[in-house]
Amino acid sequence: MKALLAALALATLAGCSLLQPTSAPADTWTRWVCDSQAEVLWRYADASQQAVDVRLGGADQVYRLKAEPGASGALYSDGVLAFHTKGNEGLVYWEATNDLIGRGCKAP
Repeated sequence: MKALLAALALATLAGCSLLQPTSAPADTWTRWVCDSQAEVLWRYADASQQAVDVRLGGADQVYRLKAEPGASGALYSDGVLAFHTKGNEGLVYWEATNDLIGRGCKAP
């Protein structure tokens, strides 16, 4: 019985060692200010840069935007908010109403 419990414990530990840790988003946010003086805080949500977290004006609400096909640069959207980056600048707008929040967003 002890041998069976020891083998079971060993198998459980071996299984745990095969699990890949999930990468959590970094705690550091990139701060950009747009031509409209809107503040955009953003960070990559995953290592593959297929999603970004965006906060507007330092608010607590975080929008998780997923990568979308785009002509140039990178476009991220969740159907409500869109964030488009090209080089060291960006554009952010409400997608449903096409209302511009800010363009020319970049590090101050």
